[in-house]
Amino acid sequence: MAVANDDTIASALRSGAHVVYSLSGGKDSSAAAFAVEAHLDRIGHPRDRRHAIHADLGLIEWPSPPGFVETIAAMLGVDLSIVRRKAGGLIQRWEQRWQSSLRRYENLETYQLVSPFSSAKLRFCTGEAKVQPIGAEIRKRFAGETIISIVGIRREESPARAKAPISKPDLRFAPVGNRAGTTMLTWHPIVEWSARDVFAYHAMRAIPLHEAYGRGADRLSCSYCVLAGLNNLVVSSTCEGNHPAYRAIVGIEARSGFSFQPGRWLADVSPHLLGPQLSTDVANAKRMGDRRRDLEAGLPPDLRFTKGWPPRVPDLEEAQTIHRVRSEMTSTHGLTDHWPGPAMIRERFAELHAAKAA
Repeated sequence: MAVANDDTIASALRSGAHVVYSLSGGKDSSAAAFAVEAHLDRIGHPRDRRHAIHADLGLIEWPSPPGFVETIAAMLGVDLSIVRRKAGGLIQRWEQRWQSSLRRYENLETYQLVSPFSSAKLRFCTGEAKVQPIGAEIRKRFAGETIISIVGIRREESPARAKAPISKPDLRFAPVGNRAGTTMLTWHPIVEWSARDVFAYHAMRAIPLHEAYGRGADRLSCSYCVLAGLNNLVVSSTCEGNHPAYRAIVGIEARSGFSFQPGRWLADVSPHLLGPQLSTDVANAKRMGDRRRDLEAGLPPDLRFTKGWPPRVPDLEEAQTIHRVRSEMTSTHGLTDHWPGPAMIRERFAELHAAKAA
């Protein structure tokens, strides 16, 4: 099976660009790496300019990925770098986001509580825990060079990826005219492959598959991914090494009153893994979440948080509604209501609106 290629990548390879395989442990990243490695051998690309990198997301990782990607890198015959988000793993990021949500709500910097979890529309989990540490590391390590980052995405995977190009410049970490003179490219070499192609390639090349596939998963990501289907979430729970992550995430659900996925509580996936206290806390959290949604449904729609918030100062009747909702929610979450009354609510909005205008 051939790799997808274009003139930009071909030219960069002829010039001896560094090639960095982004290894997640999943079938697509491994297939992309081995397919590109074979292509590089055919064109005589220098072996000492090939590398691998893995972003360790902390507790939410399957127990095997670090060791597994080391095996893949060793089979490829390349050096492996493992990077991490400096402020902690992904579960810590969700915990930090929830604390930030409470702080902003208490300070009336928004009038809705925000879910701690990432989502299909807000994939900061990928951006902050994977893309940022990987991009920063290879930019630093190969400053002044041309770098090609190999990413194993496929158009078949989703409507969003159906339009993925074969390659694109990575201007996030190497903007045009940067001082070091670094050029960074992202290459999607198996973008045209199907899942069947990927599995067939593994069999043909005797590339090992992560244990998750043997347990029945159809894709590998975090042990518990906000985008995963029910089957993959259940499969993760069959691995005892994933149970600490499961309980930690359910703990965030219990404290926040937000479900891990829209319409699905992670606590409901494998409730037998929860102790009596956590089960009780989750039941309370579900009632808390229902109550929050009922209260927030009455808030003025045009005052919901958007960039440049707030757009205006609420009238007195709207301020009374906001006050009523905030009074209950601050009490529920043990926060201080710094603006206890409609008039004070309007004063705070006026202050924020003026600051935005200034």
